[in-house]
Amino acid sequence: MQYIHLAILWPLIGLLVNGLFGRHLPRKLVGFVGCFSVFLSFMVSLYAFVMYLGSQTLGLFGEYEYYILPWIEVADLKINYGFLVDPLSLLMALTVSLVSFLVHVYSLGYMADDDGYSRFFAYLNLFVAMMLTLVLANNLVLMFIGWEGVGLSSYLLIGFWYRRKAAADAGMKAFVVNRLGDFAFLIGIFLTFWFLHNMRFTALRAELSGPTEYGPYLFTAIALFLFVGAIGKSAQFPLHVWLPDAMEGPTPVSALIHAATMVTAGVYMVCRLNFLFTWSSFALLVIAFLGGFTAIFAASIALVQNDIKRVLAYSTISQLGYMFLAAGLGAFWIAIFHLFTHAFFKSLLFLSAGSVIHGVRGEQDMRKMGGLARYMPQTYWNFLIGAMAISGIPLLAGFFSKDAILFAAFQAKPELIPSAGTILWIVGIATALLTAFYMFRQVYMVFLTPPRFEESELRPHEVSWVMLVPLWLLSIGSVFGGYLALPALFRLPNLLGPFLQRTLALGTEKSAEELHRASDLLREGLLMGVSVVLVLAGVGLAYYLYRVRWGVTERLKRMFAAPYRLLLNKYYVDELYDAAVVTPGRTFAAAVDEVVDRGVVDGLVNLVAFVVGAFGQLLRPLQTGFVRNYAWYVGSGAVALVIILWLVRG
Repeated sequence: MQYIHLAILWPLIGLLVNGLFGRHLPRKLVGFVGCFSVFLSFMVSLYAFVMYLGSQTLGLFGEYEYYILPWIEVADLKINYGFLVDPLSLLMALTVSLVSFLVHVYSLGYMADDDGYSRFFAYLNLFVAMMLTLVLANNLVLMFIGWEGVGLSSYLLIGFWYRRKAAADAGMKAFVVNRLGDFAFLIGIFLTFWFLHNMRFTALRAELSGPTEYGPYLFTAIALFLFVGAIGKSAQFPLHVWLPDAMEGPTPVSALIHAATMVTAGVYMVCRLNFLFTWSSFALLVIAFLGGFTAIFAASIALVQNDIKRVLAYSTISQLGYMFLAAGLGAFWIAIFHLFTHAFFKSLLFLSAGSVIHGVRGEQDMRKMGGLARYMPQTYWNFLIGAMAISGIPLLAGFFSKDAILFAAFQAKPELIPSAGTILWIVGIATALLTAFYMFRQVYMVFLTPPRFEESELRPHEVSWVMLVPLWLLSIGSVFGGYLALPALFRLPNLLGPFLQRTLALGTEKSAEELHRASDLLREGLLMGVSVVLVLAGVGLAYYLYRVRWGVTERLKRMFAAPYRLLLNKYYVDELYDAAVVTPGRTFAAAVDEVVDRGVVDGLVNLVAFVVGAFGQLLRPLQTGFVRNYAWYVGSGAVALVIILWLVRG
């Protein structure tokens, strides 16, 4: 376990090799280096996991902490390059490295003809290294290095095709929006050190496990500042606007961002610092309600989107809202459980969408597709599995993690608002209905409706095996990933809950088994039944509108024109930002440029140039080019100097 940092080192080596020498290496070698380095990260993480399970020397919280070298030592601030091996970091490292490896393999086919092939794999390796740094760090400062590293990587990858203005703008948008969240995150880190005098997670937890001299207001402030950072990184309302535009990057990038790296960082951070967030009931309620609002808000937008990747982008925002809803209600391990299952079915959906785009010559508008199941049967089945999993179809991974969140919400009785759990359960169940509808709307529009294209124009075809193998492997995770945490109703062991709760519980929460023993199994079954009925209703409605009565959707758009435009334009949030922030910002910048930059800065520079020029003009007559004149100047000067010295001494 003391070698877990090698999981970070291998992708960094891949970055250096492909970044420095990739243009001069054969493409097969570039791809091998990029993929094999991440495969080695997965093997290191797997080895650490096996060693962890076999260890008998772990303490109460089941953790192993070590550092490899000192880093910062200033007064009371002492930060080492340290790493924490515990159930949470191991699960995250395994998930990140496994999904990232499959995305790398898929990229061998997807990016095969791209001119920036080596640059792409170098950036992907950097992304993986930074995310692993974030999840394995044992202190807030090193976590922040990984936090900013994934931000940089996303900027590079979203704007990978930088010659396209839309891609360059999307990368800049992601970078700027995340800076707002990161600024608040930094304030939270500063407040933590200023009052608690430590940055290490284990030391902070030890200090906060008993009575403290500080009141709830301090912890509320720290928690809310940290959560604003999570809002930016995990694309929650109102800082969600960067994530849909991130679709301008290559599709493997979308899969990596949405499934295993950047957007999950905020959820991970909140769960990692659960011992701090639980000191503020108000902050937890804010997290739960904002997560619930974002879940249904993004799901409603996804109902009418026509870009195959944007539907999935808004579904990611919605599913992240589910995770924050769970974390805000204190069900931290369930939030991580949904993060784990989501990593498989969301990467599966994005990579399947990438296969569709690749197979139809770059087309992304679902209105120009249809009938692709005949041309791309393997892609269709994989996409269908992913859609079923995210919708919560029984016995697939998403069913178990989604219902665990809904069940936890229904049982929750927060101290400040006892009815909050019931309210959030209603929001969650409504979101499940919307999710099932928009996902199967996508399935029908892309694969099962009559073709809406000329075959000679799109020439749809199945993708190569190097792209299909990762899809089938992700499908396995999308089907069976949920079986690690089966509900008590199934009368089978819950493996993941007790494993994670060793880190994520402070003794103030019930364990996974106690939670279910304390509840009525009949109630759990009834709630699960309600969820299944609503999910099937969503699937059935999509079938009716997009399979049985295909033409009726156009009539519905005309009947409900105003709501349709509102959803299609994403509630005009981007337009509001343009009017309230972007346009005034540009106007202010233009005014500053005119007054300060050109008037003051350039004016001062020009004044210096004018003074020097004027002085030069005064001296210019002295430069005649005649020796006799210069002799006269020297002689006159010498006589003047003698006279002055004589007067001074006299």
